[in-house]
Amino acid sequence: MADNDIDPAASTQMFRAFVDTPEPRTPAATGTDGGSRTGVIAAVVIAAVVVVAAVAWLAFS
Repeated sequence: MADNDIDPAASTQMFRAFVDTPEPRTPAATGTDGGSRTGVIAAVVIAAVVVVAAVAWLAFS
């Protein structure tokens, strides 16, 4: 008679090992890249101000 408790492919053990392992945390999930986002926003704002100032200078000169 066959034993129904034997898992010949070991898929149950592999699934349990997959479920029991903690998920690795990525920097995007932890929110640590907020400083670089702030820097990019500041650079875009400064570039926009420089472009507006250059256009105004060219228009009034």
